[in-house]
Amino acid sequence: MKVRRGGPSLARHLAQLLALLACLSLMATPVSAQSILRDAETEALLADISKPLITAAGLSPANVQIILIDDPSINAFVVAGQNVYIHSGLITAADDVNEVQGVIAHELGHIAGGHAIRFNEGYSQATKISLLSLLAGVALAAAGAGEAAAGVMAMGQQAALGNLLAYSRVQESSADQAGSSYLRNAGISGKGMIDFFKTLQSQEFRTGVDRTIDYAYTHPLSGDRISRLETAIKADPAYDTPIDSALEQRFERVKAKLAGYVEDPTRTLKKYPESDTSVPARYARAFAWHKSSYPEKALAETKALIAAQPDNPYFLELEGQVLLESGRPVEAIAPLRKATALSGSQPLIASMFGHALIETEDPQYYDEAEHVLRAAVSRDRENPFAWYQLGTVYAREGDDSRAALASAERFDLTQQWPLALRYAEVAMAGIDPNAPDWLRAQDIAYVARAAIEKTGKKRR
Repeated sequence: MKVRRGGPSLARHLAQLLALLACLSLMATPVSAQSILRDAETEALLADISKPLITAAGLSPANVQIILIDDPSINAFVVAGQNVYIHSGLITAADDVNEVQGVIAHELGHIAGGHAIRFNEGYSQATKISLLSLLAGVALAAAGAGEAAAGVMAMGQQAALGNLLAYSRVQESSADQAGSSYLRNAGISGKGMIDFFKTLQSQEFRTGVDRTIDYAYTHPLSGDRISRLETAIKADPAYDTPIDSALEQRFERVKAKLAGYVEDPTRTLKKYPESDTSVPARYARAFAWHKSSYPEKALAETKALIAAQPDNPYFLELEGQVLLESGRPVEAIAPLRKATALSGSQPLIASMFGHALIETEDPQYYDEAEHVLRAAVSRDRENPFAWYQLGTVYAREGDDSRAALASAERFDLTQQWPLALRYAEVAMAGIDPNAPDWLRAQDIAYVARAAIEKTGKKRR
């Protein structure tokens, strides 16, 4: 028996078509394979720079989140709901805070325009075109018409991409116009939006199609589009409004901090040499030294930062983090306690403080740890780390039922449904059925059981 093969041309077009299908799938669900970065200082900055824009878009700041994704590529996007996702690479690539505001304004235009739903319509049609051309190509190949099969697949690939980009271009233009109006109404210059788009376009011209610049894939740029946007924005009264200096200083700190956290330490130390004694440079080096397991060098940088700004909760948080993660939890308590107080018990900082109290393994700190962590999860329930720490302190205090409930909360957040169900049932068995905690455990069990049934997973 012999199998007729279509030759290299057919194989090439088949590979290209399958690659297109993969690309479409990634564009439709971009969050699934990526991780979220949580940082109190960064989240506070993103909330502050976006709040006037969210209001200008007719949305509620309480319902819109700006979420940071750990990804070095330059991109931002929205999916269903009212969340804007920004890649860490976009923050480190932006020249100033105004450029980030321009991107956020553009993405809010997608939310206000309901583009996530409409993109799914375009994605669905593009996928159908691709699948039909794939099936037709395979049928022709099986009949021995290899070249014809390759041609059909190539046409299907082109049609699918054209169909998808037709949706994208219309939506991008609409988001541009909406975003520029939000900037104008908020009294914020749109110069950063233009500058950011021009920077991306110049990078495309210099390097060709660069896979690290994902923004160019999900936000097709053109000279005409940028020219139209520039004409509209330059006519705005807010165009010459200077950048808020306080926000810019905060942005420079966050940008340096992020570089120190996500980039290779060698690269960070080269970008921020020890001869640079500015606050952002010290911040970046502190994270780089800590990441490289040089705690004393990291602490030297944090102490210099605290000497310059003794009441900066984020500098104190970093000192506590370095001490805690280098095995000195007792020493970490003082800076973390002060950071928690100065930040108004910010949940992420408080959860690290609670962690330090627990890590001392000294029972005298357990009551305080429980109090701190319960307050943290009451304000931010979507914090698996805080739930883990709360479960730990409950277990050490001998309250196994509430330790199980904290574990159920953690596994519910991370969508580990069999474990969420198991621990919720353990909690229900040991908590008074009339107590609010029992009702919460019941809710988790119900959601987990439904998710297991839906996905077909078996309990283990």
